[in-house]
Amino acid sequence: MKHVLLCCALCVAFDTACAQDTRVEARRLADIGQYDDAERVARAGGLASTVVLGDILTARGKRLAADSAYTRASNARTPDHALAEAALAEFADARGDHVEASRRAREIISAYDGVTGNSSRSSDQHAAAGRAYVVLMSGDAPAARRALAAFDAAAAADSTNLDALRRAGDLFLEKYNAPDARTSYETVLRRAPHDARALLGIARIEDFEGKGTALATVRRSLTSNPALTDALVLVARMQLDAEMYDSASVFARRALAIDSASMPGWSLLGATAWLTGDSITFTQARAAAMRLQARPSDFYTELAEAAVRQRRYADAIGLAQQAVTFDSSSVRALGVLGTNQLRVGSMREGRQALDRAFALDPFNLWHKNTLDLLDKLRGFRTIDQGVFRVVAPAEEAEVLSMYIIPLLQQAFDSLAIRYAYTPPTPVRLEFYRQHADFSVRSVGLTGLGALGVSFGSLLAMDTPSARDLGAFNWGSTAWHELTHAFTLGASAHRVPRWLSEGMSVLEERRTKRGWGAEATLPYISALGSHTLRPMSQLNDGFLRPRFPEETMFSYYQASLFCEMVEELKGAKALPAMLTAYRDGSETAAVFQKVLGLTSTQVDEQFDAWMRVRFAAPLRAVTPGDGHSPIGGAFITTMRAAIALVTGSAAQRDSARVMLEQARAMFPTYPGADGPNWYLATLAKDRGDTASAIASLAQITTRNETAWEANMLEAELREQHGDDVGAMAALTRLIWISPYDVAVHKRLAILAAKHSNFALAVRERRAVIAVHPLDVMDARYELAKALAAAGDTVRARRELLQLLELVPSFEKAQELLLELRGKGSAGALP
Repeated sequence: MKHVLLCCALCVAFDTACAQDTRVEARRLADIGQYDDAERVARAGGLASTVVLGDILTARGKRLAADSAYTRASNARTPDHALAEAALAEFADARGDHVEASRRAREIISAYDGVTGNSSRSSDQHAAAGRAYVVLMSGDAPAARRALAAFDAAAAADSTNLDALRRAGDLFLEKYNAPDARTSYETVLRRAPHDARALLGIARIEDFEGKGTALATVRRSLTSNPALTDALVLVARMQLDAEMYDSASVFARRALAIDSASMPGWSLLGATAWLTGDSITFTQARAAAMRLQARPSDFYTELAEAAVRQRRYADAIGLAQQAVTFDSSSVRALGVLGTNQLRVGSMREGRQALDRAFALDPFNLWHKNTLDLLDKLRGFRTIDQGVFRVVAPAEEAEVLSMYIIPLLQQAFDSLAIRYAYTPPTPVRLEFYRQHADFSVRSVGLTGLGALGVSFGSLLAMDTPSARDLGAFNWGSTAWHELTHAFTLGASAHRVPRWLSEGMSVLEERRTKRGWGAEATLPYISALGSHTLRPMSQLNDGFLRPRFPEETMFSYYQASLFCEMVEELKGAKALPAMLTAYRDGSETAAVFQKVLGLTSTQVDEQFDAWMRVRFAAPLRAVTPGDGHSPIGGAFITTMRAAIALVTGSAAQRDSARVMLEQARAMFPTYPGADGPNWYLATLAKDRGDTASAIASLAQITTRNETAWEANMLEAELREQHGDDVGAMAALTRLIWISPYDVAVHKRLAILAAKHSNFALAVRERRAVIAVHPLDVMDARYELAKALAAAGDTVRARRELLQLLELVPSFEKAQELLLELRGKGSAGALP
């Protein structure tokens, strides 16, 4: 009898081991995309492999067959039946039956909680509970923490349970915790270096962080598993973001060929069709989505997000509203709706939608950040003037608005003529004193590298105080962002990102000398080494930069393309391109229609044009290659000259000759560390003020942030008797930073000297607006300027208010008496 029992026990152990081996082999085959073989092995495994079979059938889009397999495993109470029940809850949630999904998930958790102690629970039970908690997360904040705890317990109970680690990573990333998500995925990759889903997770993190490596990483994932539909969908989304619509459609269709029940796949295909006006494909995609989800909120949310990425914010609102109509508890849909309502200036409605989203998911960092920022905005000051509404920190609103509103009015009038388009008004410009706040306003998270953003008639940007002195020019930034309102509107928000940015930089450059980008040494190096992207691929330079400088290079390169277009085709060519995009043409067709060139010809012609334009610096600069720095005759000559500039008179003369040689090699070098700065200082030291001014002007008319060069130029021009030139340099300083009291005072004095009383008054008001130490004297000087301008009424009012505060202020008393003695017209209020 003992022998019989022992034999039975051995058979059971053998059958269990065989079943385990079958499941492992089936999962291995599925993980590398060999679904036919995986399904065959799983079916051969019988009831013990039913859950694995269900997972394989799910990956193949065979939802009904998968549902049947999971139900069979659940009813048979197989050892892994909890995973089958979790899958059934997820199926219900995916088709929009949240009541059924919640019921199933709660049953799983109830059974899980009924088991005493972690040691009594299997790894599969922990994992199933984690999946159930994920289903319950909407409106239940603790569920996310419990899900993570359950996934951790699953991995601890069975170190081979990589799925639990992947799901933990997915959940971390869903909650915008990229560092912990990366840790989970990297743990998987240490155990399975080619794991496709973990590589996909890393790619999603890189895409979330805006790194240029995301596409390469997701392609590694597809190398490990060519049939991983989520990876194919991610590539489709990346291609859609880059406005490569044909490629996006191809990858979405590849995903659907593997899993015809992929809602993300149908959503991406539908979004691509909607953006390109392919109504037949869109209708097919929407019908397929509705078969999967009777009220396809996910489909319309994906469309809304695609519209946002193409800067079609009003369309995004309409699509998100449709998604919310289908599912009022969709955090994702509510977030897209509220965020974009805020972007078009619907502040109250946007806040309401985000409040609802955050109540459902308080882990959402984007929504929390934005709601916190809206609270802070309540303390800002709003100034309405003409068609503009400036919203800024109360302490800076006055000084910023007195300069920016006239500048923007000038921009508005000139751009309206150039593009034959007028954007909706008022145009709202928000200033942020903390860059993190501006970043949140733009994308919901901190860390955005931009200075400003345009959503059409709503602009946002840093205040000059948000950055170090000389970090940017706030006037050119505002002009740049306002230009977007025209190019977006004139194209019905269909202009590609690269062209809109290029036109904005071009508009900066033609507005004032020195505004807009100029070629730097690293740019010339990249051009010389053929590192720059061709125009047909330039969107990737903005979306997925391969190196830190590539984004800025792309802005400049796009603006140079716009210059070339105007040079070759005239001033009407760029507006014609906007019109073509508005009418539904894609870039290749726009090139052919307006320029008469194919995309390949555009790339070739632009490259040739660039090499002619920058022929001199290209000859003088040797590109760096990552192993050696930038070199060439320009660098060598500069180094030799700098070594002599503090030497003897003879050495300084030699330095001057070499610096002039360097300037000839790179005539448009904009940096304040270039030959012109050293030539200016040498000329100043030898008393040649005219030459010093000429060299400084080579910097200040090419470099919009050259604070020190403008300051020295203003000083030298005053000494040289060129007050008008000094005033121009001081004005340039204000567009770099408007907070220097001395600059405003100097400009006011020079303006008054030349009877430019309006300018003098403005500058005296600016002195007060930047909160000087001696406010009373500043107000007295304003009264003097008003009197000199003939505005005696306001001058007397200012003096009376001043004397109310300081009755013994003698200078104010004397000026008031003097004004009364003149018997000026106009009664005091």
